[in-house]
Amino acid sequence: MAYKIPISVLVVIHTPDLQVLLIERADRPGFWQSVTGSVDSVDEPLTATAVREVGEETGLDATRYPLRNWNKQNQFEIFSRWSGRFAPGTTHNLEHVFSLELPTPVPVTLAPKEHTRYLWLPWEEAAEKCFSWSNVAAIRELPQIFREKNVLNGENKPSHGKF
Repeated sequence: MAYKIPISVLVVIHTPDLQVLLIERADRPGFWQSVTGSVDSVDEPLTATAVREVGEETGLDATRYPLRNWNKQNQFEIFSRWSGRFAPGTTHNLEHVFSLELPTPVPVTLAPKEHTRYLWLPWEEAAEKCFSWSNVAAIRELPQIFREKNVLNGENKPSHGKF
């Protein structure tokens, strides 16, 4: 058995008005999350991992939309129920945070062995529904990240959602 590498991505998929896509885990009903996944090899670029995982988990082509590396990492203890996927003695994972901006909520095609349902929710509701503390934190940071992106791009858009 090939073990998973404890380096992963978290991709928060959202719209300009900060609706967030959540997907429900097939192996844990009621566990909602953004797109996540591990690198396939130690030399796989993180952006390539993000693009691959978005495609595998949602059917979306992430190369068609703005994908942003937040240059933020979270280290967390691997849940015991999933520890067997990693080499013996591996206890922590290093997660790299990305976001993907779609123009509007779109239907997605889920990988049925991984996820069973999806929802588009306002960012506040999405944050409340996630089970992972790092996913919750990323969604709660989304309004600030989105504002910074607009300022850097010289855009002066009206605010979306509650900031």
